[in-house]
Amino acid sequence: MQLIDWIVLGGTLLFIVLYGAWKTKGSTTVKDYIRGGNEAKWWTVGLSVMATQASAITFLSTPGQAFHSGMGFVQFYFGLPIAMVIICLVFIPLYHKLKVYTAYEYLESRFDLKTRTLTAILFLIQRGLGAGITIFAPAIILSAVLGWDLTYLNIVIGILVIIYTVSGGTKAVSVTQKQQMAVIFAGMFIAFFLIISYLPDGVTFSKALDIAGASGKMKVLDFSFDLTNRYTVWTGILGGTFLMLSYFGTDQSQVQRYLSGKSVKESQLGLLFNGLLKVPMQFFILLVGVMVFVFYQFNTAPLNFNPMAGEAIKKSEYTQKYQKLENELSQIQNEKEKLINKQISANDTGRSEITSQLKTLMDSEVQIRTSAKELIKKADPDVETNDKDYVFIHFILNNLPKGLIGLLLAVILSAAMSSTASELNALASTTAIDLYKRNVKEEKSEQHYVNASKFFTLIWGILAIFVACFANLFDNLIQLVNIIGSIFYGNVLGIFLLAFFIKFVKSNATFIAALLTQMIIIFVWWQDWLPFLWLNALGCGIVMFLAILLQELIPTKNNQPQHEH
Repeated sequence: MQLIDWIVLGGTLLFIVLYGAWKTKGSTTVKDYIRGGNEAKWWTVGLSVMATQASAITFLSTPGQAFHSGMGFVQFYFGLPIAMVIICLVFIPLYHKLKVYTAYEYLESRFDLKTRTLTAILFLIQRGLGAGITIFAPAIILSAVLGWDLTYLNIVIGILVIIYTVSGGTKAVSVTQKQQMAVIFAGMFIAFFLIISYLPDGVTFSKALDIAGASGKMKVLDFSFDLTNRYTVWTGILGGTFLMLSYFGTDQSQVQRYLSGKSVKESQLGLLFNGLLKVPMQFFILLVGVMVFVFYQFNTAPLNFNPMAGEAIKKSEYTQKYQKLENELSQIQNEKEKLINKQISANDTGRSEITSQLKTLMDSEVQIRTSAKELIKKADPDVETNDKDYVFIHFILNNLPKGLIGLLLAVILSAAMSSTASELNALASTTAIDLYKRNVKEEKSEQHYVNASKFFTLIWGILAIFVACFANLFDNLIQLVNIIGSIFYGNVLGIFLLAFFIKFVKSNATFIAALLTQMIIIFVWWQDWLPFLWLNALGCGIVMFLAILLQELIPTKNNQPQHEH
């Protein structure tokens, strides 16, 4: 990195932090601090909701996912627009009518304190882990690629977020997320157009799409019912709808974003805006990854994009074997480039034959990369061999001009900060309102609860940094976050659906059903019986079925009296 990149990176991040702290200082009431004074317009709500979900993982992992597996991952988001409509019609009017600060307050009025507390604790566990991963995700990649110390990087990202989130609460999160989304969109569009400009003369965007299609990267829809396939139209619509309903409807990090809306209508418009824009945005980010793939058909790609892998091989006895694989990969890349150049000018009949030859070469390339991973594992079992998360950052650092490298790194860190800020804000609100305030016997002032919320924000920030320092890479960072969510979200959504629609089910039945369901889902996930997206629908279905069954078995007199609204 050059000096100009450091200036762009540091200047962008400092501006966001200082602007957020300055613009929102002086919250003296709980309403101001937790619900942002209910002043947010629909576009602020929409961008804040989008920024909360679009973490650094989105911009690191998603292009790498497309590079390796193509556009099919976009199916994961097919349930999102459906979920947005349901939340706008059911959840938002109810939350606003009850004037709740957290989603879980409603559960006490419908069930009882223990059900509210259990649901809040389930949220705190999964979101506390998630907050650590949103810090860890960019830190592990940047530390590997740039040689920065991982622990220091975790601490720096965490502290930057804590500064303005403690200072201004929900309003600070919403205000800064507008700047962060502007930086993110600008950076990704610039990267996209630069990739296109780097392609050889004669390779237009449409021809680049043809090349990607011939390599199997442009298959968007999969209508198969294969349960071993994580991403199909059906998992996206069914599993994705349940996941998105749970996340946007019951996860305080999202609920808090739209509870800050000026009115029910502003909140609803904000969520519909997110529903309309989110799928095209994810499609575009995946397309960036596909264009990076096309770029590397004409330029040398490393055998493994994780630089730590190369370092591990250099220090081991497997150097010569690895070099042999690199030579084989180089030969395949040369042959692919010749075929692609032929394909550009070929007729339909010729293209079909070339596509078949390209597929054979692609299969050989996959085998070579798999063999390389096995060698890396032998050289150092601790080095991450799955390099999906390193593809885009490798392209940025090795191909973008000075200044723009700093901007793209600012995109990644801005996204990390926006997600983490929302999560810390929500964790603190839930702790302050659902656990602390609800169980304090004596009357306290508004300022006391504002200070308590700030204190809990600081504590959760420190815990998130701690989790980040001890986290580890899984198959793919974006999948890891969604797996953690899927283990808990279906159960929580089922509790809310029982509360909304099945009025004869009371508190004890719901509480016992929720505990049993959580144990069942953790066991199903541990045994790897289903793709993780299906856990959302399964958890929701099991908790509702068990609660209804238990309600029939539990004598009515054992149930708490209900407070209907």
